[in-house]
Amino acid sequence: MRELILARHGESELSVLERLNGDPSLDVRLTELGREQARELGRSVGEVDLVAHTSFVRTRETAELAWPGAPLLELPELNEFGFGSFEGSRWTDGFDKWVVASGPEDPSPGGGESRVAAVERFVRGYRVLLARPEERVALVAHGATVRYALLALDGAPPARVLEGVDPGRPFVVDADELARAAEFLDAWVATPVF
Repeated sequence: MRELILARHGESELSVLERLNGDPSLDVRLTELGREQARELGRSVGEVDLVAHTSFVRTRETAELAWPGAPLLELPELNEFGFGSFEGSRWTDGFDKWVVASGPEDPSPGGGESRVAAVERFVRGYRVLLARPEERVALVAHGATVRYALLALDGAPPARVLEGVDPGRPFVVDADELARAAEFLDAWVATPVF
């Protein structure tokens, strides 16, 4: 891979309702606005050699609308954070308090995942992309997947509370930048602090 275009999926049926969804088995689709955001993403970026997406319907739908006919690669390593018992709830139904009170190694209640576990998984996914032979690769993923990479590119560790990522907004990085971000995140995982 020479160049990576990172993007969050288009607006989904649950994001409109401000509901958390980290379960890829749920059939959560894009809204009409989300479908248009996906098409605009493809128009603004142009042709790519490969489109990677997560195991979620909304990322595959975004990928297919943005780049019809392009080869697809599913990367579960870049799936959304596992919310545990917060799955399906609103941010303000308790997840917001857990995010602030918990440490990076604390899993979310009810079988969810810790921020350290999610970052470790994301780094594995970034490295899969780095090893790809295609020159220009698009990744349609989730807010945390994109935001953690962008923070690392700026030399900032994962944040306790993440700034949102606009649906369908592309961020372009080269292979060297993504490799540096992966190394930075690996170092954070070894000594995680917010």
